[in-house]
Amino acid sequence: MASSSPPPKSFNLAIIGGGIAGLTLAISLLKHNIPLTLYESASQFGEIGAGVGFEANVVRIMELISPKVKEGFLRCANNVDRDPPVWFTVRVGDQRKADGNGVVLQRDGKDMKIGEPLFDMPARPGPRGGVHRAHFLDELVKLIPASTTQFRKKLVDITQVEDGSGDALLHFADGTTAQHSAVIGCDGIKSRTRELVLGKKEAEPVFSGKYAYRGLIPMEKAKEIMSREEPQTPQMYVGYGGHVLTFPIANGTLMNVVAFSSRKTWEDPEWVVQTSRSDMLADYSSWSPTVQAIMSAMLKPDIWALYNHTPARTYVQGRPRICLLGDAAHATTPHSGAGAGMCVEDCYILSSLLADATSVEDLEKAFRAYDQVRRPRSLKLVKESKEAGMLYDFEGPHGDDLEALELNMKKRMDWIWDADLSIDLEKARSIVKESG
Repeated sequence: MASSSPPPKSFNLAIIGGGIAGLTLAISLLKHNIPLTLYESASQFGEIGAGVGFEANVVRIMELISPKVKEGFLRCANNVDRDPPVWFTVRVGDQRKADGNGVVLQRDGKDMKIGEPLFDMPARPGPRGGVHRAHFLDELVKLIPASTTQFRKKLVDITQVEDGSGDALLHFADGTTAQHSAVIGCDGIKSRTRELVLGKKEAEPVFSGKYAYRGLIPMEKAKEIMSREEPQTPQMYVGYGGHVLTFPIANGTLMNVVAFSSRKTWEDPEWVVQTSRSDMLADYSSWSPTVQAIMSAMLKPDIWALYNHTPARTYVQGRPRICLLGDAAHATTPHSGAGAGMCVEDCYILSSLLADATSVEDLEKAFRAYDQVRRPRSLKLVKESKEAGMLYDFEGPHGDDLEALELNMKKRMDWIWDADLSIDLEKARSIVKESG
């Protein structure tokens, strides 16, 4: 009886980094019987941060990569079904926008007050929702054999093997080396592989002008603060120089809170710092009692400085062969809720191209096609996401004009959610074919 799996490839790959991007890519490549080793610098798999959201377009891509990835996502996802589906319900949270009677906008002869729903940002039909990063990572880990991964492997350098093969020799901090046909860098915003491809200066992340307080509230406590229904669906409170997001994670047992604020520079060498509750509350002293109560109830809040990458001139290098994927290629701010989704899209396109490859030469063609197709879309996200953060904080071209904001916010995610990646994949395959 013939085996259903394709024959192993003549090349072997190294994946650097075992976060959501690295694990998803490993699952994608193993499905095509591509030999690989995943190198993780930590002693075990782990994700920092709590909540991350995936929209319906990305969940469809998960299923194309492997139905088991989608099933793992659904086991830890939480989203209350609404018809039509809603991304966030938008409210004004900053009392400085309200008049003496608490009115922020008059619409159709009706007074809209602070904290009341102004409009919904529509989502798309289909399974979607927020997950706890660590819970989703646990589901992905189950899908790759333990023998695939090597831990405590901090990448220091990649050089070209001097045997004419063009292979990459990976050098690790523990003094060991490993030879592979090519390296795929999934090592996040502080990526070493990015430095090797672009140089230290160009690879450096830059402060976005935003920082965020992040924390969790037990769902029952959240229902006491807001209402029974509100914490179970995503909410966005907008204001001057900041906005506050709440959404359910961990199968609806926790409410994730991300509260954004603005500043020109970030001087601390650490990106995640502890904060006092009083300093945090001072940032929202002009906000509504509901928002202040949300901030007060956050368990163990910390501050995250939000960095992003400047546009990379390329995601790939020829010799030694290196390809950047996910946050190593295009780290973005979270204001469009699509950073992790872009990583999943990268995995789908790259793994599909590598599945077609039969030789080491094909690897280079696949990398170049991936770069040509993925770089414009993913770099657009970095730019648009930064603009979205300013929009929600009344710092964009519309200022605090709520009606102009509504028109913009209801449409600005269309290009992310409505893209047909099968068209992008066919375009990439055509580029490979044309390159001979």
